[in-house]
Amino acid sequence: MSNSPQRLIGRSALVVGGARGIGGAIAGRFAAEGARIVVADTEVEAGTAFAASLGGPDRARFVETDISQKADAERAVAEAVTHFGGIDIVVQNAGIYPWTLIENIEPDEWDAVMGVNLRGTYLVARAALPAMKAKGYGRMIFTSSITGPRVTSPGHGHYSASKAGINGFIKAAALEFAGYGITVNGIEPGNILTEGMKAGRSAAFIKGMEDSIPLGRLGTPDDIANAALFLASDESSYITGTTIVVDGGQTLPESKDFRLAPT
Repeated sequence: MSNSPQRLIGRSALVVGGARGIGGAIAGRFAAEGARIVVADTEVEAGTAFAASLGGPDRARFVETDISQKADAERAVAEAVTHFGGIDIVVQNAGIYPWTLIENIEPDEWDAVMGVNLRGTYLVARAALPAMKAKGYGRMIFTSSITGPRVTSPGHGHYSASKAGINGFIKAAALEFAGYGITVNGIEPGNILTEGMKAGRSAAFIKGMEDSIPLGRLGTPDDIANAALFLASDESSYITGTTIVVDGGQTLPESKDFRLAPT
């Protein structure tokens, strides 16, 4: 983390799905770089405590948000506009990923995944657009995944479709919003060692994933936060309509036995 935080001084940021994990790392990094933060999440207790840890209400605020709902997306944006005088950065990181084979996915489950992951992306972009247009400036950042756009696995048909859809939306929004001084980009994380993965996956599973990654480790939430910071800063001012893959090289090998001196 920078010892001289300055890249986001004077900026206000909304981080959806920001109570913990990747979203929490992004919100924390943005705050350390000088931004005022609205943390939006369905987890009220965790989100309230985390926002409080980032500073007083003049520095960070929490708003309970189901990003699949239009009114909630608009309320989250309004929190930044009302209390911080505008909104410069939007990060939509909220996502759900139930494991269900396609033959067993019920329409309600399909709709729920699309609602949070894909509809939520569109809703928060639409909600933030008027304030960003008025300012002539904006950074929209969406958490996609390598799952869907590049690879997939059984049980993730709906998740894969939602994340591939996010990549398509990024391109369309980048084109439509470019004239307003707004950039639209995404991040495609690989396997990230979050609290959820530690709690829900065995040590053997995690070791197997590490063995499939050329850099030899799973990613950390901070690895994603670093990419998000770049896309949120003025250093990325000539980049729009694309994604950054942050996967330790996981999607590179043609076969499982990829190391130069395999044992």
